[in-house]
Amino acid sequence: MGSPSLDKGGTGTLAAEGAAELEVQAVDKTYRARAGASTHALSDISLSVAPGEFISLVGRSGCGKTTLLRILAGLIAPTSGRVLAGGRDLWQGSKRDPAALGKFGLVFQDANLFPWFSIEDNIALPLKLRGVDKRTRRAKAAELCGLVGLTGFEKSYPRELSGGMRQRAAIARALSYDPSVLLMDEPFGALDALTRDRMNLELQRISVATGATVVFVTHSITEAVFLADRVVLLSPRPGRIRSITRVGFDRPRELDVESEPGFQHVVRTLRHQLDEED
Repeated sequence: MGSPSLDKGGTGTLAAEGAAELEVQAVDKTYRARAGASTHALSDISLSVAPGEFISLVGRSGCGKTTLLRILAGLIAPTSGRVLAGGRDLWQGSKRDPAALGKFGLVFQDANLFPWFSIEDNIALPLKLRGVDKRTRRAKAAELCGLVGLTGFEKSYPRELSGGMRQRAAIARALSYDPSVLLMDEPFGALDALTRDRMNLELQRISVATGATVVFVTHSITEAVFLADRVVLLSPRPGRIRSITRVGFDRPRELDVESEPGFQHVVRTLRHQLDEED
């Protein structure tokens, strides 16, 4: 185990070793209303994420965590700045680069499964939309069900599964076309505490097994620290990177790491920074 360390201030460009899988360069976002009013959501966000790295985004409600994730996902364009995925510009003016966009898998708080599709058909849907043949889709769905712990439930329907199982299916669907980056917006926020703990353990295992780069939005500091290699704290609106905290424990982790003094120190430090904003 390494030692947790804290990197304060600056633009948050602390880079992990190796070339960046995902790079955010001086991103700003302002929402403009028809009446002329505007909301400055993000200001000068710069961040480099290495291949296979797990980043957690935390901060007060309204600080721009979800806005940043939606920009990374290609759902909304930044007002200014650049997003690079594997060295390719995601945004070219108001248009997206399909090749760069194809690197991302998305998971939201709601699993958003189609109720009339079986679990295997939900998981394989992105492949169907890409023209992959049925036999290959079924094989990939079976492989991913094994990866996320849903073997035996391939023919089940979403209504027959628990909330945690539906989220497993949503993660499998996001992984179906082998994205190099997984973007997750509070995926376990609606789950009970015990299920959330189990899902955090599963996500640790899955992220290590697939080698995917993960950017994970959460309101829970403990969850952020448990999952991440680095925790990025955003300031209140307009969201700026206030600090980046490196978590010096090897992944995957077990829940008992939360009792380690170094883990508790990181959580306390982040909570103290949030309290200073009150």
